[in-house]
Amino acid sequence: MKSFSESYKEAGVDITAGYKAVELMKEHIKRTMFGKNSSDIGGFGGLFELDMTGITKPVLVSGTDGVGTKLKLAFLMDKHNTVGIDCVAMCVNDIICCGAKPLFFLDYIACGKNVPEKIADIVSGIAEGCVQSGCSLIGGETAEMPGFYPIDEYDLAGFSVGVVDKDKVLNNKTVTEGDVIIALPSSGVHSNGFSLVRKVFDIENADLKTPREELGGKSLGEALLAPTKIYVKPMVNLFEEVTVKAVSHITGGGFYENIPRSIPEGFGAKIQKSAIKTLPIFDLIAKTGNISERDMFNTFNMGVGMSVVVAKEDADKAIEILKANGEDAYIMGEIIKSDESVVIC
Repeated sequence: MKSFSESYKEAGVDITAGYKAVELMKEHIKRTMFGKNSSDIGGFGGLFELDMTGITKPVLVSGTDGVGTKLKLAFLMDKHNTVGIDCVAMCVNDIICCGAKPLFFLDYIACGKNVPEKIADIVSGIAEGCVQSGCSLIGGETAEMPGFYPIDEYDLAGFSVGVVDKDKVLNNKTVTEGDVIIALPSSGVHSNGFSLVRKVFDIENADLKTPREELGGKSLGEALLAPTKIYVKPMVNLFEEVTVKAVSHITGGGFYENIPRSIPEGFGAKIQKSAIKTLPIFDLIAKTGNISERDMFNTFNMGVGMSVVVAKEDADKAIEILKANGEDAYIMGEIIKSDESVVIC
């Protein structure tokens, strides 16, 4: 018999809703059970058996993040099955920048009212993100917090752990003049800059559902809610065949904040603006908000979700591998000697 508290329910927390949510999410979680995962949803801790095959000096790499105010779009669109992908992506895309392969993921959902079907929808997206990145969803927490969150809103965050052999940890020590910077296209705004996006479009009063010609027939809500692309599997395959010198996940802070994190002092990234395949949503944001080019590149990914630095002689092979793994990768710049960390010209 499941526990039940009438007093707790009167205070706004329905324990039985939590039980139902767990039952509904189990089918989604099963999709993420890779390898020798021995965790069972509902336990006090998530268990994961580590396969050490081919790893002599294991280093664990962790990442944690949330979805941010992009969730406001999910509330307005009443669409909750994709923000979980964003949550996973923001963690595992960071992990891959160290050369590590994500192993497992845990989520935290806090809500004003536990609606089991909505929670299951959220978890279905988290599971999809885990499937895309090849990591297992081994646990999580759903907290019903009436009076703290509005009853129809929630927050979402996650945590992931990956592993890499110590000798294969990526650092920027070998990055040098003449190296090539490869762009991996984004799927849209991803999960950054939404405080500005919401202001630009006055999002609570905007038409989010009518198809727009400038967005290729997509509605504004559809274009903005497009889930963050996960780059794990293409990058893992690239690591196996090419010496990758550095990787940057282009998130909040755009080009100017993220690319320098993979470049050693005394060098800079020379980016050819004409090479960047900017998505229509960014043109619309800039035009609607009258935002300067510098601010756009300093806030958004501008159509580039990840940048990869390789030696010039490895560039063609790297692009070939990435394309074979579904990424329309292309060269967007090179490493130069410079006191400026990023030069866009």
